Amino acid sequence: QLVESGGGSVQPGGSLRLSCVASGVTLDHYAIGWFRQVPGKEREGVSCISSGADTTYYVDSVKGRFTISRDNAKNTVFLQMNDLKPEDTASYFCAADFNPWTAIRLCAQYPIGLIKSWGQGTQVTVSS
Repeated sequence: QLVESGGGSVQPGGSLRLSCVASGVTLDHYAIGWFRQVPGKEREGVSCISSGADTTYYVDSVKGRFTISRDNAKNTVFLQMNDLKPEDTASYFCAADFNPWTAIRLCAQYPIGLIKSWGQGTQVTVSS
């Protein structure tokens, strides 16, 4: 089970830190990532990290603003979001397929609809 937290409402330019804690499974050997979705649009991979944190992926729109990290000892993955923009408003989901993939495979190459495990989502709203 994946459980996200840390969402909220902020003004443009603000920051949020999302957390995703896994229970019932050890994430050490698996890539994990963050996806987001707005109503009426397809879910997209925002940022993913490989099991050993040796590879990361960021969608172009968040490069330089978001940072993904993981603490395998705490079975947790984080997404630090800085300089938030209104277009970042979305529901953010943590997801893993329990495979030792690279970050880009999970986020941008593997069909999103086939990813095995999802959290319930946390809302991020950026508005003045």
